[in-house]
This record gives sequence, structure tokens and C-alpha cells, in this order.
Amino acid sequence: MTNPINLNQFRKAKQKAEKAKLAEENRIKFGRTKAEKNLAKSKADKAKSDLDGHKREK
Repeated sequence: MTNPINLNQFRKAKQKAEKAKLAEENRIKFGRTKAEKNLAKSKADKAKSDLDGHKREK
């Protein structure tokens, strides 16, 4: 005879595994390191300042 299965524990473990899978997908999709964020911000700032430097004053 097999051991009885606690369905509540099984259900909660399944939900936890699904959440972990979703979290991993989101880390891949949206995750960037702080260095990458700072680099992107500095590139955007430089591009904006270069563009502002080429404007003519009226």
C-alpha cells in the first residue's frame, strides 16, 4: 500500500514551482544589472546633450 498524499501540500508546491518559473522568465525578459542601467542612462544623457548642442538659438 502506498503512502497517503496531502493534496494541500501538493497544490502549494505546484503553485510555488509555477511562480518560480514565471519569475525566472521575467528575470530574463526584464532584468538588467545596475551597471547596464547606468550605461544606458549615460548614453541617453550624452545623446541629449549632443542634440542640444546643435540647436540654434532664436
